[in-house]
Amino acid sequence: MPRKLLLPYKSGFSHFRAPRGLHDALAMNAARSGYRVFSANSTAASTELAKKITERLGAELGKSVVYQETNGETRVEIKESVRGQDIFIIQTIPRDVNTAVMELLIMAYALKTSCARNIIGVIPYFPYSKQSKMRKRGSIVCKLLASMLAKAGLTHIITMDLHQKEIQGFFSFPVDNLRASPFLLQYIQEEIPDYRNAVIVAKSPGAAKRAQSYAERLRLGLAVIHGEAQCTEQDMDDGRHSPPMLKNATVHPGLELPLMMAKEKPPITVVGDVGGRIAIIVDDIIDDVESFVAAAEILKERGAYKIFVMATHGLLSADAPRLIEESSIDEVVVTNTVPHEVQKLQCPKIKTVDISLILSEAIRRIHNGESMAYLFRNITVDD
Repeated sequence: MPRKLLLPYKSGFSHFRAPRGLHDALAMNAARSGYRVFSANSTAASTELAKKITERLGAELGKSVVYQETNGETRVEIKESVRGQDIFIIQTIPRDVNTAVMELLIMAYALKTSCARNIIGVIPYFPYSKQSKMRKRGSIVCKLLASMLAKAGLTHIITMDLHQKEIQGFFSFPVDNLRASPFLLQYIQEEIPDYRNAVIVAKSPGAAKRAQSYAERLRLGLAVIHGEAQCTEQDMDDGRHSPPMLKNATVHPGLELPLMMAKEKPPITVVGDVGGRIAIIVDDIIDDVESFVAAAEILKERGAYKIFVMATHGLLSADAPRLIEESSIDEVVVTNTVPHEVQKLQCPKIKTVDISLILSEAIRRIHNGESMAYLFRNITVDD
């Protein structure tokens, strides 16, 4: 029987730290035949997380070649036998999202046709997760991607902090949605000396549950930013009204509906006291940072003297590093689910928390048939 890896806890919440002998224990389990770990990324910057995971497992990355041909097509070549083995494909999502998706699909199909027993995708940040609801005449792209992954041959997925937990229902196979909150909570406790004088902030009412979960485990206060800047008339009239608004439209008497009142958010307000405190804004994704910068300005006006932003996935697209550097935000803390080394060079305020430990432990437990419940201890539904 494989040895069970026990991870210590402290202060009443999950606290992941590599105990003495971790690498030896993982190496012993990795030495068992029957599973291989591959990276589906074609860029060297995107394989860093895969290398850290295999180091913790005491294994080597599977031999494969992933590259783009001159016409833009993706080509994958598996350089070793995978027949009858459990295969874990680690795929981080760089800025070129669609290329990364195709790399994952083609590698999964190549492994399927090579008679791999199980193909498990390790996708720390699941792409298109924001497109998980019907918008106007759009489509639920996340559901489409889930169907494509199943068709390509994946039998299981390990991911982290899905944008909407209901996304798990799109899949016809198991999905383990891990949480990064223990690592971010650990960072707050160890890297913010006076964190007891902090308040957890939700930058919108929709993020209040996540912020409340952080606040309860840290025994801190909670504040919520509500409202938004007033939209211009042009922003409100974008021509997407359905059905078209007709002044003289004839309506059957039996189909008269009550007058529908349009929603309108009030001006920005802060519910909660942040004066003379550290404000820690928590969210799952930080991509376009304008809303975070605006929230930081409001908090600064209300008396917060330091402002931190904590998020699991640091996409940091477009001019995000420059906007953060010029803003009132003191520090942005994200995990390495998404490669962002270039953004860190542009903005020293960006800090990284390594989550390779929990991903490597998830791989070990799945291959050995052990319960995953230990990785979810003291994790709330709202995380």
